[in-house]
Amino acid sequence: MERYDAILIGSGQGANPLATSLAGAGWKVALVEREHVGGTCINEGCTPSKTMVASARVAYLARRGADYGVRTGPVSVDLTRVRERKRAIVDSFRGGSERRLERATGVNLIMGAARFTGPKVVEVRAPDGALRRLSAEHVFLNTGARPARPPIPGLDGIPTLDSTTIMELGTVPEHLLVLGGGCVGLEFGQMFRRFGSRVTIVQRSGQLLTREDADVAGAVADVLRQDGIELALETEAVRAAPADGGRVCLVVRPRGQGDGGERILSGSHLLVASGRTPNTDGLNLEATGVKTDEQGFIPAGEGLETAVPGIYALGDVKGGPAFTHISYDDYRIVEANLLHGGQSSTAGRLVPYTVFIDPQLGRVGLTESEARRQGRGIKVARMPMSAVARALEMDEPRGLMKAVVDAASEEILGAAVLGIEGGELMSMFQIAMMGHLPYTALRDAVFAHPTLAESLNNLFATLEG
Repeated sequence: MERYDAILIGSGQGANPLATSLAGAGWKVALVEREHVGGTCINEGCTPSKTMVASARVAYLARRGADYGVRTGPVSVDLTRVRERKRAIVDSFRGGSERRLERATGVNLIMGAARFTGPKVVEVRAPDGALRRLSAEHVFLNTGARPARPPIPGLDGIPTLDSTTIMELGTVPEHLLVLGGGCVGLEFGQMFRRFGSRVTIVQRSGQLLTREDADVAGAVADVLRQDGIELALETEAVRAAPADGGRVCLVVRPRGQGDGGERILSGSHLLVASGRTPNTDGLNLEATGVKTDEQGFIPAGEGLETAVPGIYALGDVKGGPAFTHISYDDYRIVEANLLHGGQSSTAGRLVPYTVFIDPQLGRVGLTESEARRQGRGIKVARMPMSAVARALEMDEPRGLMKAVVDAASEEILGAAVLGIEGGELMSMFQIAMMGHLPYTALRDAVFAHPTLAESLNNLFATLEG
């Protein structure tokens, strides 16, 4: 038995900095990683996908050269080169993470698959089959999640792609079917449309991005349709089957119509983008007393501790917002409480995020529909990006800006920016919310001209109750 002060399972964006912080405080730390240091973000999530989104935007702008008076000629995409660029950046980021851990005194990085054999006893099977047994009073689970597999008849009998494997394609699909209208489906759908694929997105709900207000989701749908993407909304997949020439068929129908209205979608490739499953099924959590919910996520309190004292859950594995920056903030909460006697918690923290379609959708705080369901007295400001001078100068007028304001306090409760650099603009709203500024501080501020920021002056002039 190897004894440690802390065992961290999974080397995601919460565990890595926590391991080095605990070691810096004199703890003896074991960090166990099954496959790649850096977690989903660096290896299969943010880093590779946003690298490819950047390549897709270049293709988009190259085709639009004439709009700016620039002659470019025919545009083609070398997906193998796109993939090489993506791999190089992933390798660089992953290597940097590995070197930081290897240099950290007190951190023992152990490669292998971990499972519990007792309340705080972990067995690690190395790639060569060798076993090690570790124990510690503090255990931190940062094992993340993986693409989910919906129970559609016939799906297991056809070749499919997920958010990881689609980034390893070497040629552009002729017709990409996308099952799911969430962030992943939309980002890859638009990306491959710009690479040259025909794209059809199948979404069971009546709108894309089901957490968003209907007007924002509708504006996103307009952008994608303008880009030539076919949207099948309020449509459910009934079954899947192989077709001649290696193609795939997806039988779909309008949701709730029984056997009526079925039609066949035939594509060269199928991307399954219908949610994620937590990586808890191989941990043998029964040996610890830690319970999971029906989906396999690990419930944790506001301080990230599970129902079993000394065992914590960080990042995607605990459910809730599945974002890298949330995993990193989980680390900060645990570090503050364990090492500095703090009282940090997840209560009330803002959860900003950006959907990296183009133009981006930046979101923070409450939506209008959420605020109304809570019975809040609110005012709403809306403005199309076509009213933003800088967006017009850049010939990027698609989208809208929207802010929800508390009628009594005049503080901003939430915002959505679907527009060029929408994620950066959203962050301005977030900073104002963090400082509890009234909306008038942004309405009356002097921002540099011509910038996207100055659009906040005009946005809040549209405020209506």
